[in-house]
Amino acid sequence: MKIAILASEGSPYAKSGGLGDVMEALPAALARIPGNEVVLILPYYKKIKENPKFETELVAQFHVALGWRQQYAGILRHTNRTDGVQVYFIDSLYYFGAREGAIYGDLDDGERFAYFSKACLDTLVNLNFIPDVIQCNDWQTALVPTFLQAQYRPLFPGTKCMYTIHNVEYQGWAQSSFFDDVLALPWEYRGTLDMSGAVNVTKAAIETADLVTTVSETYARELMYPYYAHGLDGILSAASWKLTGITNGIDTDVFNPETDPALPAHYNADNFVIGKAKCKAALQEEVGLPINPDTPLMVMVTRLAGHKGLDLLVHIARRLVWEEDCQLLILGTGEPQYEHFFTELANEFPDRVAAKITFNLGLASRIYAGGDIYLMPSKSEPCGLSQMNAMRYGTVPVVHCTGGLKDTVPPADENGQGGLGFNFQSYNADDFDGAIRRCLNLYHNNREGFRALQRAGMEQDFSWNVPAGRYMEQFHRMLGW
Repeated sequence: MKIAILASEGSPYAKSGGLGDVMEALPAALARIPGNEVVLILPYYKKIKENPKFETELVAQFHVALGWRQQYAGILRHTNRTDGVQVYFIDSLYYFGAREGAIYGDLDDGERFAYFSKACLDTLVNLNFIPDVIQCNDWQTALVPTFLQAQYRPLFPGTKCMYTIHNVEYQGWAQSSFFDDVLALPWEYRGTLDMSGAVNVTKAAIETADLVTTVSETYARELMYPYYAHGLDGILSAASWKLTGITNGIDTDVFNPETDPALPAHYNADNFVIGKAKCKAALQEEVGLPINPDTPLMVMVTRLAGHKGLDLLVHIARRLVWEEDCQLLILGTGEPQYEHFFTELANEFPDRVAAKITFNLGLASRIYAGGDIYLMPSKSEPCGLSQMNAMRYGTVPVVHCTGGLKDTVPPADENGQGGLGFNFQSYNADDFDGAIRRCLNLYHNNREGFRALQRAGMEQDFSWNVPAGRYMEQFHRMLGW
């Protein structure tokens, strides 16, 4: 099968969040399936252009018609990728190649990614790669299915298009004038793009794509409700017949306690008790906490933002460290109120709490390995990767029962049986507190039950092989094969 994957970011080239991780792992997993030919197209950001690790060659040049504009596009092929994925970058000095800093957040982001969406289709034409399936991701490539249907269908007569929502909160809004000035689509598509008197490109993708997916089964159901859908519940409900959820995986080669170079000791599901004990002691020393093997270490690696459940933890943190024999370690950056709170909490309880307000991938790995309990009380979580990373390293998750957290962390009973962690249904601090205390009780009073829960998490297959198979099922469904 010929598959084209279009995205605004992808690790190791450019990454701002979970989409970057998915675009590193999913194309590679699909390329490993016999008979597949996979092309990945990304913008040629300045940080990619200036990175000597990525060797490229120019393979095509053309101009993209965007409203009244004729914008240059150069197509560069990544020549030293070895996993079977054909990676191409779209070079535009005006939109991507000369801009410093974050890859999103410019005032002309709508125009930039409208250009990118159209340039992706032009790239496929110039490469003479007419795919069976196009898979596009989030609002930055949401115009692809609409351009395909309205202007490019004669060039792609049998191509089907899947649109994947990674986080519906970001939808790609623009003023109504954007339709004529930038998109210049046929007038009959005005209603497709229009929402509340403005342009919404995610709405258009939902209506024009052949299939809509999102990143977990539960999140697909949650998107039917206003609480989660950020205004698109009606649109998604009307398209429910073509909406499905495919839970993400993680890169089990990178997140591997047997080989992770950041760890002071390596282990697997058979010998994790000794290995994790060494990692825990080293981690406690590294972050300045007392080295105590019998005190459970609760950890979080997260962006410090309210929707990650930090408001709940703030409400109960002092109560927990006063009343329970436990330690708490936080790693992340984000909203100043949370940075200040956890810094002050660590100063107040230096023998119980450590706060590392920074971004440090090596420390994150050591936290996954050295922690006993992983806290993830997100208000909403389309999929979530951290809970799977934690279980991969033998750290038991405590999660809010939402989105991908519900799908990947089935609840265990008080003896640690029947599930993979502890969760709470209602989003409030007391229920979160109760779930944590159930986990702490298991740790203190039934260590063998706790270890069985750790082992169960480590033995799960969180690799991309399973979701890649699900994507293939949906590709076949679209094509009728």
